[in-house]
Amino acid sequence: MLTTLILFASGLGIGTLGTLIGAGGGWMIVPLLLLGFDFTPQQAVGTSLAVVFFNALSGSIAYVVQGRVLYVMGIAFAAATIPGALLGAWLVQYLGSAWFSALFGWFLLLMAVYLYRGQGLLLRGRNVPRARAEYWRSLRSPEMRLGVFVSFVVGIVSSLFGVGGGIIHVPFLILVLGLPVHTATATSQFVLTITSLTGSLLFFRQGQIQGTAAASMGVGVMIGAQGGAWLSTRLTGEPIRRILAATLAIFAIRMILRFAF
Repeated sequence: MLTTLILFASGLGIGTLGTLIGAGGGWMIVPLLLLGFDFTPQQAVGTSLAVVFFNALSGSIAYVVQGRVLYVMGIAFAAATIPGALLGAWLVQYLGSAWFSALFGWFLLLMAVYLYRGQGLLLRGRNVPRARAEYWRSLRSPEMRLGVFVSFVVGIVSSLFGVGGGIIHVPFLILVLGLPVHTATATSQFVLTITSLTGSLLFFRQGQIQGTAAASMGVGVMIGAQGGAWLSTRLTGEPIRRILAATLAIFAIRMILRFAF
């Protein structure tokens, strides 16, 4: 009973923060299950994707109601993540616990630096069109084609690390495509719903989703996601990005230390 309550409370907090930043929360769930509940990497990833799906679905509903989702972009990017998710689910079956922790830790640390530096990391010296609605609707633009490729990679990372992919999509949507932070987080949540569902079904077929943990955290994240969507209308983009960078760095260091010691 205590474990169930802990998982529910964790899901509540993860759902709030995950929806607030549009990253789904998988980057918090996987370390929690690995470090706190001794899940195998495959069980942690599969269970995380199931929880991420509940989080993304709840958050997407809220964002759709608010009218902040870019559907053409979201559907195109979500479709591109599906083959990547199939590949990632296959690759994770061959990773041991130690190597998984190391790779996941360095992945999170890279994302933390990426977000902390903000626009200066990708846009320095480049003339990237920003705040242009035609680039957000047309798949013919170079930026949108790049987005389709990035989404394929996101699908791989999503099923490989159980993170849902928003941790890559949100920075890309903000820094490369020039979307406002709130639009980027909403569209990312929409994409996450489809990506995480695909990955969850693959791991469910392998029997690598812990039903009790997924249900307990799933209820929590669905409630928390509504709170995150509400908070996102009351915070500016900069604090959201800083919160994400700091949180990522903390988890990254913990995962790397787990591999080293």
